[in-house]
Amino acid sequence: MRHILSKYKFPLFAACSVMLLSSCDKDFAEINTNPNAVSVPTTPYIFSKALYDGAANSGNKGNLLFGLMQYTTSYNDVEGFGSKYTASQVNGTGAVFTNSYPAQINEIGEVIKATKDDPTKVNMYATARIWRAYCFSRLTDLYGDIPYFEAGQGYNLSLFQPKYDAQSAIYADLLKELEAAATALTTSNTNTFGKSDLIYQGNVTQWKKFAYSLMLRLGMRLTKVDATSAQSWVNKAIAGGIIRDYADIAKMTYVSGQNINKNPVAWQFLSDNYLRADGVNNTEGGKYQQVFISSLKANNDPRLSVLSVVYVNGTASTDESIQKGMPATINGTKPSDFVTYSEPRQSTVLKVDAPLLLFTVAEANFLLSEAALRGWYTTETATNLYEAGIRASMKQWDLISGVTNIIPQTRIDSYVTAHALKTSGSVATQTEQIYNEFWVGLFPDAQEVYNNYRRTGYPALVPNVYPGNATGGKIFRRFLYPVSEQTLNRTSYNEALTRQGVDDLLTRVWWDK
Repeated sequence: MRHILSKYKFPLFAACSVMLLSSCDKDFAEINTNPNAVSVPTTPYIFSKALYDGAANSGNKGNLLFGLMQYTTSYNDVEGFGSKYTASQVNGTGAVFTNSYPAQINEIGEVIKATKDDPTKVNMYATARIWRAYCFSRLTDLYGDIPYFEAGQGYNLSLFQPKYDAQSAIYADLLKELEAAATALTTSNTNTFGKSDLIYQGNVTQWKKFAYSLMLRLGMRLTKVDATSAQSWVNKAIAGGIIRDYADIAKMTYVSGQNINKNPVAWQFLSDNYLRADGVNNTEGGKYQQVFISSLKANNDPRLSVLSVVYVNGTASTDESIQKGMPATINGTKPSDFVTYSEPRQSTVLKVDAPLLLFTVAEANFLLSEAALRGWYTTETATNLYEAGIRASMKQWDLISGVTNIIPQTRIDSYVTAHALKTSGSVATQTEQIYNEFWVGLFPDAQEVYNNYRRTGYPALVPNVYPGNATGGKIFRRFLYPVSEQTLNRTSYNEALTRQGVDDLLTRVWWDK
């Protein structure tokens, strides 16, 4: 008997196991299927997600560029990295690269794949190409050479170590893509992303203006490296039709719901520092920087009270006389007068359901003003365009705040009169005036201000020589690639360094010469 049991012990166990597995397997598919999941991706939903991620994953995420362009600072070395260039924090500059590829770059690639071969989706395909150009332009402007032509092809082509492309080649393709997409957009086809399009709700005429406006932006970026090509692309953009009316401003819409639906700049500021709204309990010690507030006050800028508050006995005050910025040189210890420093206003800069402006009338006018100075654009004068840029930069706060005439017209007029373009001065003097106004007028788009600062040298910010800084007291010229690239994509990473230069904060990108 013992022998018999021993002989059949495993088969009996195996049989029981099979019976149990068979029983489990009976409802396995049903039990393990998510009833809320979809088997076929819905392209409009992916497009919406690509818009959300592309707007959020930029140099404006966090306070790095806000500090670097001397808008904000902190007594905390981590939060204040952008204003102090603290050596221990440099690897944080790789975050935009790390976050962008699995998010908006991959997502918009899937949208393009789903629409490019369907002639009924010509507008959807063109719109996706424009957004892809926007996303890649923001990424390459921060890092220089990046994966571009092979990017986002891990799933489709098993390209897990994409090569880095020269920024010159990336720019050439971005401009070509913008031209092709703008030309392809047509009002004769009504198939668009509709409500899934959080920028223009499927309005192809406005997407066309956005495409040509991005062409203007990127064309002007080439002024140092290829002025002839720059002029050609700028002229094409102007001829195509750029954003000159408030109704056409490229903006992402948000609501005060889930975090992904909130204005990412406002939400980042709030969650990092300003949720308590009392001027004291700022989690990371953030305040406006002295350079920014002092400039606004010295120029009697009416945006001061729109952007800034000081908390007095726990209540936010917009009184311009008491606004003051915190020095970036404060070293590690919360100052005793911390509450007296200015910080962003809750109902404007920190408004989570405010639109995020991606390309504005103000930016168009300032860039055109420079083009007029260069003799590239002669239909309007540099003076008129400069003044139009200032006016537009002030009026756009109506759009952000939801308050009509938040800056009184009389104050706008007085400011324009007091800060007229000095046409008797040199081109350099007038260019400096334009980009000083650009610095204030595009806030809070710190990345675009940073791009034009590197290209033009204006505003002429004085670097903060802070103890233990990473750059020898110089404002850095690019972001560092994430450390993970050195192991996961080393060959491509090394090729990029051979071509572009060392992976250093002071290495200049191609157009920054």
